[in-house]
Amino acid sequence: MLLKKSRKNGEIMTFKNMKKQVEKKPEKLARVMKFNASKQRNSGRGIHPCRICGKTEGVISKYGLGYCRQCFREIAPKLGFKKYD
Repeated sequence: MLLKKSRKNGEIMTFKNMKKQVEKKPEKLARVMKFNASKQRNSGRGIHPCRICGKTEGVISKYGLGYCRQCFREIAPKLGFKKYD
């Protein structure tokens, strides 16, 4: 991902912000999309999002669950998991 510091207030220029700036300029938008768009992932954390919230961090894939750890804590009792002290 391309990250540049903005000259105005020091905020970081992300792909989303860059795309927003050049939306009305088709030639520049095509160049931004060609060189800076994120590619489709075939492996890794990015292809296993949480079933509920869509996060890709902290996903529990054991037993085919596919929930992130925050969502799992909410629904664990409904699934039959018990917390032992």
